Amino acid sequence: MSENAEQTPMQKMMGDFAPTFVSLTDDVLFGQVWSRPELSPRDRSLITISSLVSAGNIEQLEAHIPLGITNGLTEDEVKEAITHVAFYAGWPKAVSALMLAKRVLAK
Repeated sequence: MSENAEQTPMQKMMGDFAPTFVSLTDDVLFGQVWSRPELSPRDRSLITISSLVSAGNIEQLEAHIPLGITNGLTEDEVKEAITHVAFYAGWPKAVSALMLAKRVLAK
């Protein structure tokens, strides 16, 4: 296995540029927070996708939509979550999110 294949997604994105940020992402966010038993990974993905759309952080959906599918969300649930959030977070954010979801889910 190559060195790149053993790296986390954040390590691949940041390399040695921001090692503390990488560590916090990998160890705290995806290590401690995502592994808490109070919510399932599926529910965490649904909340994360909705939160990213609400905040307008559409680019991050490129990683979180596939993770949501891996965690048990269906494509229809992803689209419905974005549609539902549109009425609370804003139509333009939802349009951008759905366009990205369409591209990501087509892969």
